[in-house]
Amino acid sequence: MNMYELLEKNIKRNPETVFLVRENITFKELPTYIKARAASLQKEGVKAGDTVGLLSHNLPQFVYTLFAIWYLGAKVLLLDTNLTGVEYDNMTELTDCKLVCAEKSFFYKTKNFKFFDIESKDKDDGASLKPYALKESDIATLSFTSGSTGKPKVVPLTHFNLVSCSDNLEYLNQWLKPGEMFYAFLPLYHVFGFAVGFLAPLHFGMGILLQSTINPNAIMADFAKYRPQVIPAVPKLWEIFRKKIIDGIKAKKKWWLVSFIMNNQKLLRSIGLGKLVDKVLNQIRAVFGGRARLLVAGGAATKPEVEKFYTQLGMAFVQGYGMTETVGPVCCSRPLKKRVAYAFGAPMGDNEIQIRNQDEYGIGMLWIRGKQIFGGYVNNCDANKDCFDKDGYFCTGDLVSMDKNGELHFAGRKKQVIVLDSGKNVYPDELEALFMDIDGVKNVAVFEHEMNGKTVAYGVFSVEDGMTLEKLAKEVAEKNKKVASYKWVTHFAMTTDDLPMTSTQKIKHHVVRQYLIDGKYTIRHE
Repeated sequence: MNMYELLEKNIKRNPETVFLVRENITFKELPTYIKARAASLQKEGVKAGDTVGLLSHNLPQFVYTLFAIWYLGAKVLLLDTNLTGVEYDNMTELTDCKLVCAEKSFFYKTKNFKFFDIESKDKDDGASLKPYALKESDIATLSFTSGSTGKPKVVPLTHFNLVSCSDNLEYLNQWLKPGEMFYAFLPLYHVFGFAVGFLAPLHFGMGILLQSTINPNAIMADFAKYRPQVIPAVPKLWEIFRKKIIDGIKAKKKWWLVSFIMNNQKLLRSIGLGKLVDKVLNQIRAVFGGRARLLVAGGAATKPEVEKFYTQLGMAFVQGYGMTETVGPVCCSRPLKKRVAYAFGAPMGDNEIQIRNQDEYGIGMLWIRGKQIFGGYVNNCDANKDCFDKDGYFCTGDLVSMDKNGELHFAGRKKQVIVLDSGKNVYPDELEALFMDIDGVKNVAVFEHEMNGKTVAYGVFSVEDGMTLEKLAKEVAEKNKKVASYKWVTHFAMTTDDLPMTSTQKIKHHVVRQYLIDGKYTIRHE
């Protein structure tokens, strides 16, 4: 099955279900828009086998155009909206892309390709067009990934990979129901947003509420008006939502009461105070519209207190693990009574895992095999040789361990692990989570750096106005006491600027390190 056939399957199964909620467009109405857009692209010269760029925020035209490109037998180059013209030129040149469908605001002068206004009105209904007979082995999407090194690779995902991911999402069927609504404000050009904001609703016959901004006011207005049942977000946003809710309750001087009720709700229900518990929890859940049943996190580890907060509110909180090369989620957490902190779950569907070369703490390299795993980077034999073994397992580059429940825990990227002169390993994720609890710290990046001929764990802290080097040094020293002395961060720098992030709010460690070298941060040495 290819992606257009997957859509046709859902049209037959859920014809009257609204797929695009804000636009009130049902599954059976989608082909009308898709064929019209395909006709427009055909007039632009698009044919089977071509690469067509897609540069847009989460607009309905993103969905029409995506399917229209596949309808014509072409492949889609998914472009990050946060890049520069130079980067777009390089990406289109490397993928032989001659046409980019984009919002007018992204247009610029270039000789590499032609722009097509994604919001333009299609003049031909395309009724006479027939879908190209795509094979499951044909490439559906191309994405650039930099990983932790900053060196881009081109990831081709076939229709087989995408449909296999859709099939494996059946793992979530206890939470996802036909006709219900996904809130899609994670960028669809990124694999996490693509998988949970597009593939999952398509698989389950659900609606998607597209949102092109991450403006909190717009998001909260959507929650109130549309009341989605499923909300995916990166962990950082779940932390922000939690903090705003708690700060709002504290401002009314009621947090002591609310936290008591949340922590003791089972006891309170047993003594006949269930209505009080429901009243308090319903008032908080109303922030998300009052119908949210499932919250999804991905892209990084979620703090245990964050997960606990939402589960105490009566909403399922699921964490997933994946990457561009795996079409997003290959592992997903389970609704266990006693989950171990920071677990991101067990393999979904037909995905198989191995943890190789484990150390004394059980931390080793994660290898994955399955139908949704890509077949190799484009024109990069060296990288493919390094990341695949003879049995078809793909090396993720991520270090993990497994707990007694069979769930995996992220320890860090192999290329980001700090190897000290003593030979001991330091995992930046552990230290970053430790330092994020410091009041006044917005974000922190820990990475390997050389100081006076010695390899050290170096930290760069993004802080709020009012934080001083002296105060930060004192707080860092206190946090250091919670870990072994060889892990201590005694060299660090500070800035009130935000740290450079990816579209899913991951820190670009290699960029932070370069900024440090370039002297952009206020430095404090031991």
